Amino acid sequence: MAFTVSALILLALACSFPFMQFKASGLESLMTLPQAALELWRNGMPDLAFLVAAFIILIPAAVLILIVILLGALMMQRPYPFLATLGRLIFSLQNWSMVEVFFIGVLVSLVKISHMASVLLGISFWAYAAFTILFTLAVSGLDRFHCWRRIEALSRS
Repeated sequence: MAFTVSALILLALACSFPFMQFKASGLESLMTLPQAALELWRNGMPDLAFLVAAFIILIPAAVLILIVILLGALMMQRPYPFLATLGRLIFSLQNWSMVEVFFIGVLVSLVKISHMASVLLGISFWAYAAFTILFTLAVSGLDRFHCWRRIEALSRS
């Protein structure tokens, strides 16, 4: 639960502050994570904009919120009828989250871009880096077998 709540806070920070700033040949560009998807939309790539926003912001946020709901119900030992559906949704959605892939892609791009422009990493970059670690810990720390056993025990009572 601690990893999940911390990851949600860091995702909110990562979406609120500047991610990167580029300076080259007198031109300067500053972007946030949501702006990256918006720029793709404005440049005539709405499908790619939707996929970027979904895989790096929306699906990870949904997975984390659903984990908080599931763990909260399990910790309070509340036999809600939607727990089994919630568990299936979490375990299927987490496969569509591309947080780690995105961050590795950003790191590779930074190496290549740093030769052409000066790059300043914003607060959001570091928040997303920490979010990537905490998201991975939150998802990998959710034991499927234990969750299903607890959901079944609660549904029987």
